[in-house]
Amino acid sequence: MISKDLKILNKLKKEDHSGFKELFNLYYIPLSMYSLKFCNSFEMAEDITQDIFVKFWDEKIYLKLEGSIGPYLFKSVKNNTLQALKKNSKFVCVEIENYVNNLIEDEVDMRTIENEKIYNEVENLPEKCREVFKVIVLENLKYKQAAESLDISVNTVKTHYSRALRQLQKSLGIIIILLLN
Repeated sequence: MISKDLKILNKLKKEDHSGFKELFNLYYIPLSMYSLKFCNSFEMAEDITQDIFVKFWDEKIYLKLEGSIGPYLFKSVKNNTLQALKKNSKFVCVEIENYVNNLIEDEVDMRTIENEKIYNEVENLPEKCREVFKVIVLENLKYKQAAESLDISVNTVKTHYSRALRQLQKSLGIIIILLLN
């Protein structure tokens, strides 16, 4: 992930707008899920995450960063989510805040563990299922494009993709559903 962050950061610093799209695709879902852990409102979590990306771009925060972008984004999401909760609440719940701070002390380690688990489960898929899953999810190809890329029929792509999703859902549970929506 760090090498991806560096590549994206270099693109952003060169004003290559594709870097922002890559950043968004890489972090939007994990950041939204992370915010959701604090606020229990998917709509609020998405709004907060989108606001972070807008600020990151508008204020050119990427110019001030060296190395990994993830820690900055996760810390920003956490802080902004807690601020929004305080603003929307009549009472400040210090106990909840302390619990959250103790629960999530190191955002990067937690994200790394989750990403490693997902990566390992994807790598454990049967070869064709894995290939199809990667081109559809990672390369964001449509079924027809994936079929052409892999030189197989569209129905075969659908079958392998369906099998991959079923296997990932069994091994990862709700995580895969959230990642693909």
